[in-house]
Amino acid sequence: MSEKLGEIEAGEHSRPVTDDVDVDAGDRPATFRDVFGVAEYRALFGAAVLSWVGDYFAKVAVTFLVFSNTGSVLLSAIGFAISYLPWVAGGPVLAALAERYPYRRVMIICDVTRMALVGLMAVPQMPLPGLLLLLLGASLLTPPFQAARSAMVAQLLSGDQYVVGLSFQNMAGQAAQVAGYAVGGAVTAIDPQVALLINAATFAASTVLLWRGVRPRPVPVTHVERRSLLRETGDGLGLVFGHRVMRPTALVVFSVVGITIVPEGLAAAWAPTYGGGSQITGLLMAALPIGAVIGAIVTRMTGPERRLRLLKPLLLAGPLLLVGVLASPPFPVVITLVLLAAAAVNTVLVPLNGLFVQMLPNAYRARAFGIMLGGIQLTHAAAVLIAGAFAERFPVPLVVGVWALGGLLLMAVAVTTWPTEEVIKEEIAHAAALNRGPVPVPAASQPVAT
Repeated sequence: MSEKLGEIEAGEHSRPVTDDVDVDAGDRPATFRDVFGVAEYRALFGAAVLSWVGDYFAKVAVTFLVFSNTGSVLLSAIGFAISYLPWVAGGPVLAALAERYPYRRVMIICDVTRMALVGLMAVPQMPLPGLLLLLLGASLLTPPFQAARSAMVAQLLSGDQYVVGLSFQNMAGQAAQVAGYAVGGAVTAIDPQVALLINAATFAASTVLLWRGVRPRPVPVTHVERRSLLRETGDGLGLVFGHRVMRPTALVVFSVVGITIVPEGLAAAWAPTYGGGSQITGLLMAALPIGAVIGAIVTRMTGPERRLRLLKPLLLAGPLLLVGVLASPPFPVVITLVLLAAAAVNTVLVPLNGLFVQMLPNAYRARAFGIMLGGIQLTHAAAVLIAGAFAERFPVPLVVGVWALGGLLLMAVAVTTWPTEEVIKEEIAHAAALNRGPVPVPAASQPVAT
């Protein structure tokens, strides 16, 4: 998500402060210069990119080490999947930790600890159980780090800066994935321990960037009674899913990512339809991140008001394009359909994220972001597993097309029941009033008006 630079005291960042950046009002989209003119955001962005690239190095290295030591495809897959386990098993609970401490401190502690754990993974002849336990320990720190980072981004960037910053961040994340896997694979082929040491070094560099480039800030909200992590997580879930704008926003985000992930998740099984081979599989898997980059570019070139007008058409366009694979078109057409569907969805996700941020009370930022990130990870896993089970019995194009058709019906319901502009404005004003007040009201004790 995104952040903005400025002297922000506890309870005073419902409207982030900008430094030396003047963003005009109206429908002019913010520029990358506006976004990267914020010095603290540059440091935060650099730290995030380093962590992403290093993580992909580690995924490749661990998968290789497990397979080379055991010869088991299943164990190597488990090694790859462990990094996602914390999000699925308890991401929102772990993310709630970030609400209790200053965001910068949370990120630095997570990075230093991950640096040490990944460094230990690089010890030669590390037993397999030890390797996997160290990986799990490092992965458990990802949810609080990501939640704190996302909440801080929303402090540092305001208005359309946030939306444009997020679109560029998404584009950089896709590039980091490609670069991390490609370079990490090359380094791992030479020495997997070196790849792990590089991962540890990226966490060290991220720590330095955060320490030197981001100002210390107090806990965002200090006058809220703390309860158990489970209860605070429940409060966050109650806020998000009891809110008349955040609830449909979250459900739409989970739905569209669950629709568009299926072509990538079934790429290996789909490739034989077009002659098979790793090249076809790679192209199918690459279509989604390339579409995400296109979506980020469209977001940058489109003004805030136009993005909101395009919201409903693009929500329908994403699954509608994928329905076209039911006709079993040639491979170039399939790739084009998948790429355009991904572009449509990613053009929608960023403004939805910006809308979500405007609804959040300060006391719930990290928890809410943790819920969204965890929900996306869980949706990814569930969608691929369910679609994969169907693909065991039915042709992949049929599964992808019918899955998209179901998604289209779901999006049709979503756009016809979408909150009115008046409701959205009321909830933005309500959140702003809460953030200006001396005591944020827990969702459990006073639900948002419906």
